[in-house]
Amino acid sequence: MIPHHSLSSDEHYPASAGSFSEPTEVNPAMSNRPDKPEEACGVFGVYAPGEDVAKMTYFGLYALQHRGQESAGIATFDSNAQVHLHKGMGLVSQVFNETILDELPGHLAVGHTRYSTTGTSRVVNAQPAIVPTRLGPLALAHNGNLVNTAALGQELIEQECNLITTTDSEMIAWAIGLEVDKGKDWLDAAISAFHRCKGAYSLAIATPKGIMGARDPNGIRPLVIGTLEGNPTRYVLASETCGLDIIGAEYLRDVEPGELVWIGEEGLASFHWSQASDRKLCIFEMIYFARPDSIMCNESLYSYRLQLGRQLAKESPADVDIVIGVPDSGIPAAIGFSQTSGIPYAEGLIKNRYVGRTFIQPTQHMRESGIKMKLNPLKDVLVGKKVLMVDDSIVRGTTSRKIVKALRDAGATEVHMRISSPPVTHPCFYGIDTDSQDQLIAATKSVAEIEAQIEVDSLAYLSWEGMLIATGEDPSRFCSACFTGDYPIQIPDPVKRSKLIMEKALSPTPAG
Repeated sequence: MIPHHSLSSDEHYPASAGSFSEPTEVNPAMSNRPDKPEEACGVFGVYAPGEDVAKMTYFGLYALQHRGQESAGIATFDSNAQVHLHKGMGLVSQVFNETILDELPGHLAVGHTRYSTTGTSRVVNAQPAIVPTRLGPLALAHNGNLVNTAALGQELIEQECNLITTTDSEMIAWAIGLEVDKGKDWLDAAISAFHRCKGAYSLAIATPKGIMGARDPNGIRPLVIGTLEGNPTRYVLASETCGLDIIGAEYLRDVEPGELVWIGEEGLASFHWSQASDRKLCIFEMIYFARPDSIMCNESLYSYRLQLGRQLAKESPADVDIVIGVPDSGIPAAIGFSQTSGIPYAEGLIKNRYVGRTFIQPTQHMRESGIKMKLNPLKDVLVGKKVLMVDDSIVRGTTSRKIVKALRDAGATEVHMRISSPPVTHPCFYGIDTDSQDQLIAATKSVAEIEAQIEVDSLAYLSWEGMLIATGEDPSRFCSACFTGDYPIQIPDPVKRSKLIMEKALSPTPAG
């Protein structure tokens, strides 16, 4: 194996290894965590000789910004097998500009927007991850989370891999690189490496010869394929279809669970590398994470979220004057609730969509005023009204309580809350950053106790069955472990016990 050297955010990595350094500062804004499950990451890849692949990737990542606002990166490959990389902390528009994109030449590219689920928030952990091999460098962008990182990391260290990050994504890249250096080609090397990786992963991987897209055997995190309009031999990979729409690419199909697609000068080839494929798409992708204009299960997620609201209205009606949604993800379900119940829908909360992540800490008085930095109630809509507020989830309950207080302060006489998903009782291990179980309000409190804590007049959740009925598909094709604790991929005990606090008292103490 060629020794690995870190890459700075504005250098290229030639086929022969060079030495670069990276800053390691932590993004302080990440200390202010919202009361929601944190986003997964966004991946993008494009094979388009003759096109400006760096700019295509920039706009693709721009459309996928909702999946991670912590860091962003793009790697391009030119005809001389050189990889050019730029990555940094912050939003896509903060990390890149015209000058930087002009310095990323090539005919294929991969890009990434990151929210850290494994590894700290440092620029060294930003992706794509770069690994050198005997066939040239490899650039990998990963959405998901491995559950066997401890074992895999130890194997890689024993094989003298110089891991420079704290991410499972780099481990996947190194696992592929090791197989290449044993004499395998890109495809066989990737497939061999995937068999060593347990957990959730959707990958966009760039090599000097082409790009690969792959999903784990359960397809927990999404990945789609598109073709450039007017040029069907140019292909695009993206976490969601909104990443295709922004550059005028046409949706072709999903990458299937347990599938590897290879895209190069001969076109697109497919390899089903896993014989144990069993689709378990994360249901939270449909409820909350993915953009409402993205297509999953053959419909827009806006339509699915309308269905959630309609089902919620059937299960948990309320005697109120108006229905409002918590922007933005609660709004489609609120509209669906209104349509089925006949109760008028109104905008009662206005969202400041330009807040983003701020590095400036508010004063104590401003913190006490709570949610108004992002959400501001419309007093003339709310005053004297019995209000039903729809949101997609409650995780810790802190934000919900602040919103309820803001509505009452604005003149609402009653505030009722409906949630368009079941209670979140278990943490995710597959690429969504949820709290340990003792921090999940529904894991420690009954619905009546949550109702009292967030100070609403009534609270009801959508049933698990209702959530899955709304998909119109076989319920067994989704992962809903955060609601049930039924994890489709076996989780090693040390990893499980790090988050499943409530089960600790019932579990035997590990030996050693």
